[in-house]
Amino acid sequence: MHELGIAQAILDRVANEVTRHAGARPVEVGVLIGEVSGVDAEALAFGFEAIVKDTEWERLKLSIEWKSRVHCCPSCNREFPVIRFDTACPDCGNTVTVMLNGDELDIAYIEVEDT
Repeated sequence: MHELGIAQAILDRVANEVTRHAGARPVEVGVLIGEVSGVDAEALAFGFEAIVKDTEWERLKLSIEWKSRVHCCPSCNREFPVIRFDTACPDCGNTVTVMLNGDELDIAYIEVEDT
């Protein structure tokens, strides 16, 4: 379950940021997860809960935003959502398209409050 390692890396990043901002207490960390990132959002949430349980981080909330897969056609510049793994352009039929979204695994924000 590599999601446990990802959860720990998220917590490590939050801890690092907190040391840079004295007096700030993190309350929420937002994460973007793409459809083809290979990360199970439920497993990540479960792993994060397990890591923070009974620690100073227990009140830290993990917010996950799911990003759908979106491609762009280089021939006609149409952006479109990929449905059922069909990456062909729905306008011109070009089968060679470029993924714009869907492979993200990023920390979007860390919300803090002053103590």
